[in-house]
Amino acid sequence: MSRGAGVALGIRQIRYFNKAFWRNPASAFFTFIFPLMFLVIFTSLLGNGETQVGGRTVKDATYYVASMAAFSVITACYTNVAMGLAFQRDEGTLKRIRGTPIPPTAFLLARVAFSMLVALLLVTICATFGAALYGATIPSGATLLRFLAMLLAGAGSFAALGIAVTAIIPNADAAPPVVNATVLPLLFLSGIFIPIGDDAPGWITLIGKIFPVSHFLKGMSSAFLGTPFEWGDVLVVAIWGVAGLALAIRFFSWEPRS
Repeated sequence: MSRGAGVALGIRQIRYFNKAFWRNPASAFFTFIFPLMFLVIFTSLLGNGETQVGGRTVKDATYYVASMAAFSVITACYTNVAMGLAFQRDEGTLKRIRGTPIPPTAFLLARVAFSMLVALLLVTICATFGAALYGATIPSGATLLRFLAMLLAGAGSFAALGIAVTAIIPNADAAPPVVNATVLPLLFLSGIFIPIGDDAPGWITLIGKIFPVSHFLKGMSSAFLGTPFEWGDVLVVAIWGVAGLALAIRFFSWEPRS
């Protein structure tokens, strides 16, 4: 099959993912309402004070607009991708797809691309919601370009990692605990739910430097909070994404495990 034909099939697969997504209105609704619900909860409980981030003092409510935007991307691109593929594999859907003309790599890249589109829409909704209710700043100009670079790198990387983690999910029933066990601790230790101050224990800071969640949050937060933007954060997130995609292509299983 020529490269052009593979690209055409990949684009066609993205359109299929889009139709399937919107034809399940309950799933689509909660995909978008979930981060907004968390945003309202955290700002109601913890959003009345201020916190130190990147040498700046910012309102907690504004901080949570940024962190929940990052959380929405991770949920859409890592959690949903990993669980969705695990269920499709057990149902035999992936095995049937493997028998179609679409190249395996094109299918996986199409899944990543569609997740990135959903993430972009989610962040747009979070930013608009945060600006309307909490006075958050909407990125613009050069800040917007840097923000989009981090957003695209993060969405693509977490989607690739979501595909890769299916290699250690034995069946659909195990998908929720495995996925949550691999991401929830990092969400807490990277400042998504609770701001991590400069006086945090060293081991928490080390985890943040190694794994991509903290770097992704820093890049996303810079647009909302005015904290320094570092291209090194984009690089770390992108490296994790490349590694995740390589592992996904090598170890992804199309058939249910016995």
